[in-house]
Amino acid sequence: MKKKLVSIIIPYYKKKNYFKKTILSIQKQIYKNIEVIIVYDDEDLSEVKFIKKLISGDTRFRIIFNSKNLGVGFSRNKGIDVSKGEFIAFLDADDIWKKNKLSSQIKFMNKANINCSHTSYKIINEKNNILGVRKAKNFHNLSSLLKSCDIGLSTVVIKSKIIKKKIRFPKLKTKEDFVLWLILLKRKEKIYALNKNLSFWRKTNNSLSSSIFQKLIDAFFVYNKHMKFGVIKSIFYVILLSANFLKKNA
Repeated sequence: MKKKLVSIIIPYYKKKNYFKKTILSIQKQIYKNIEVIIVYDDEDLSEVKFIKKLISGDTRFRIIFNSKNLGVGFSRNKGIDVSKGEFIAFLDADDIWKKNKLSSQIKFMNKANINCSHTSYKIINEKNNILGVRKAKNFHNLSSLLKSCDIGLSTVVIKSKIIKKKIRFPKLKTKEDFVLWLILLKRKEKIYALNKNLSFWRKTNNSLSSSIFQKLIDAFFVYNKHMKFGVIKSIFYVILLSANFLKKNA
């Protein structure tokens, strides 16, 4: 029986220092029936040749282009729109998968007929040193995730039939993935956990995700704009989110 196609979506913007390891981690996957959609999110085309060399000879890979830098959310949405897989997996251009990541996760999802799952993961720095571990847990309702974003984007696999029902990443500089998970839960979908460390999330000092001020602004919009909470309630949840973030990183 032929394995189901998995579409892997990777936004790319100036990640040359890390992208080779990311690509190699895909090419080493035990699960082989994949298509890889790299969304080149930059008007500067100077790194296209580098990418083409990395994926040369592997017909499972293709590059699509944005006319300018439009952000990871827009780029992932564009990848979703052209994807053909029954499953969609997300991977950031500086993160890494273990070779059994997809095989373990797809088996887990097929066995229990799961629509969406995430896994535990390790946090690494720019030199590949391990900084910490995040343990995956089940999220079965909206309230279970509202106080803390505990899902690693690069660990998520979702059935395309779910996400293609007009569910998309919002226009935020950070926390765009948090909004998507909340929307899924709001629509009564469940996000199941596979408690295996199958991915490495890279923490870099110059990334948008490291900007505290930007995180606070976007966190407010998560609750106020996307969850439709009032100002006071939104501020309350921003405080809870920040407190949980500090607790995790203590």
